[in-house]
Amino acid sequence: MEVQSETLADEELATITGYQIPSKQIQWLTENHWEFVLTGARRPIVGRIYARLKLSGVKPSAANTMAETWSLDLAKVG
Repeated sequence: MEVQSETLADEELATITGYQIPSKQIQWLTENHWEFVLTGARRPIVGRIYARLKLSGVKPSAANTMAETWSLDLAKVG
């Protein structure tokens, strides 16, 4: 099983924005109210969980972007 990066790959970002050029991607992300950070080379970086929430129509927040911690409860098994 391949482990995905925590951030979108360049190709994924190009697919979402429709642009290959970073300045156009930044413009699209800004106009569509997406959160992103810039690398030193001024390329936009978008988190994978954030993008999944955004694309599914859920407004990303601190509460729903955190991985839910769970533990196995076998108390009712019997």
